[in-house]
Amino acid sequence: MSKTVKVNNVSKRYKLYGRKLDRLRDLIVPGKSYGKDFYALNGVSFEAEHGDIIGFVGVNGSGKSTLSNIIAGVIPQTSGEVEVNGQAALIAVNIGLDRKLTGRENIELKLLMLGFNKKQIRELEPDIIEFSELGQFIDQPVKSYSSGMKSRLGFSISVNIDPDILIIDEALSVGDKAFAEKSLAKMKEFKEAGKTMFFVSHSIGQMRSFCEKVLWLEYGQVKRYGPVDEVLNEYEQFLDQYKHMTKKEKNKHRKAALKRQNLVE
Repeated sequence: MSKTVKVNNVSKRYKLYGRKLDRLRDLIVPGKSYGKDFYALNGVSFEAEHGDIIGFVGVNGSGKSTLSNIIAGVIPQTSGEVEVNGQAALIAVNIGLDRKLTGRENIELKLLMLGFNKKQIRELEPDIIEFSELGQFIDQPVKSYSSGMKSRLGFSISVNIDPDILIIDEALSVGDKAFAEKSLAKMKEFKEAGKTMFFVSHSIGQMRSFCEKVLWLEYGQVKRYGPVDEVLNEYEQFLDQYKHMTKKEKNKHRKAALKRQNLVE
């Protein structure tokens, strides 16, 4: 099978500053670093085949959304290589929406940015609005939308442009159950069409029913990557232990993981 996404030794480093002055010093003083390095991702590598449905799991702060954004081209990696063969669409609450514009205006702006002409936009717009079920709210500013409404709009735009690669980042965790089921049904259509999909969700049930492979990230590194049942069984055992940890024990676990990556804080 052909590779649709190749991620090779990808890292994403941010600088954390205790004071605004340190940020300024970093810009104007050569040869010195005043900020503290923080790695959201560190040496991540994996490949996706045409038609793969891959779930991203990990506790909060493990780099799932960062990796999703890098694959989608929203943010660049600090180092490493990412090869994406096809058009990728990211569905995540608040991503790619202008709060000042109405839902309809956001549809038009998004499609223009993706290279659709006015005729194509007129043809796509009714289907997007119908799928979103936003009704009269489609002509209200997005800043007045709930998280669920934003998710509906983003999902509706992305699935109707028929991307080659679909990345869903917690977009089904907000809003009502009926729309989530409708969205999953649409994703299953994409699955049958052989599209590559990445799925970020805290719902283990959704992962098991929808994904074929799972990438487990632990504080920016790949912990496991393989068949859904094998990885999720191990991940669930870990979660059962993790949720019973005290704050002190969780911090100790995090420091131990960073030490294994030679990133001790």
